[in-house]
Amino acid sequence: MSNAHLDILPPAAQLLGRDYLADGRIRYTARPEFTNRHGIVQGGFLAAMLDSATSFALLRELEPEFIALTMTLETSFLKPAPVGDFVATVRLLSRDDRYAETEADLATADGLVVASAKAKLRILPRRS
Repeated sequence: MSNAHLDILPPAAQLLGRDYLADGRIRYTARPEFTNRHGIVQGGFLAAMLDSATSFALLRELEPEFIALTMTLETSFLKPAPVGDFVATVRLLSRDDRYAETEADLATADGLVVASAKAKLRILPRRS
């Protein structure tokens, strides 16, 4: 199976600085523009990173002619998130032909987990 479809970097992924790491994890970069009035990364940006990461847990297992759409994303914000790099560790929990459940943890470069999420995704054929 070819994973070339994962190399396509949509605008949202570009904004989040998404980069697939060789070990299956994903790096994101939170820029200063992502901060709130307290100087920490706004939760919506962390949720966007986790949405991307939980989808990746499934997409890397799918044939290129399929897509995964997030139906629900249950996010927990655990610690204040500083500007900088984050690494997401992802897991595929269950999957059938139509649905999947995944989860991801988002940690700072030094390993502090700042947020986590569990997602339910719908598997659909890619439109041409």
